[in-house]
Amino acid sequence: MTDLTGFVTLTRREILRFLRRPRNTFVPPLVTNVLYFSVFGVVLGSRVGKMKFDGVTVDYIVFILPGLVVLGAISNAFENSSFSIFHGRWNRYIEEALTSPMSYSRMVVAYIVAGATRGLLVGILIAVVGAFFTPVGVARPFYLVAFALVITLLFSSVGVVGGLWADDWDNLTMMNQFLVRPLVFFGGVFYTLDSLDSEIFRNLTLLNPMVYMVNGIRYGFLGVSEVNPNVSLAVLSGLTLAFMLLDTYLFRRGYGLMD
Repeated sequence: MTDLTGFVTLTRREILRFLRRPRNTFVPPLVTNVLYFSVFGVVLGSRVGKMKFDGVTVDYIVFILPGLVVLGAISNAFENSSFSIFHGRWNRYIEEALTSPMSYSRMVVAYIVAGATRGLLVGILIAVVGAFFTPVGVARPFYLVAFALVITLLFSSVGVVGGLWADDWDNLTMMNQFLVRPLVFFGGVFYTLDSLDSEIFRNLTLLNPMVYMVNGIRYGFLGVSEVNPNVSLAVLSGLTLAFMLLDTYLFRRGYGLMD
């Protein structure tokens, strides 16, 4: 019971931390995605016209919407857990959690769930913003929810590793700006795989895990995908479990915690 109480308390604290600062949590992605939809969806989309993939033709703004949802969701999931861990290390209040009777596994899951919650909320916000620019449908609700949960849990788990590894605040910014975002932009957000003329570039793109995340969310919204959604979901679920186990192992070893 004590272990469960600690888990609930830590999860609640981490969720309230970002809910109490909506100007830092929700306003930036709101403004950013209004600009994305305005520039890429409306202005550029009117010139691009229709996008055809997997036998379906849709407006360009409809095509990019799932990718922007992924970008916002995973960036915020990663940022929340990495910031929480590093900030706790920096100000040494993470020691309160470490000295509690709570198990390392539940401690890790608390940070991951809080980060995933922020990612999901931001993803929903971006979808709502997109609805003001174009009609948004949900063709496969089960897959949409499943992929949304998996990708936010995955990047929240990766964020825990980042928070333990980072030596200063610049490391956190570097990881988000130069690792997460480039992978998304080269992960099929703004273009189809068929648009890649070079077979080499196409094969390299298929090595990018973002391709499967973007196509998974796109399958949820539109019911079509350039890659098998079941395989993508299975692989991403396996990666999520692997990172969660890695996080627990690092906590148990005290990596980055015992300075």
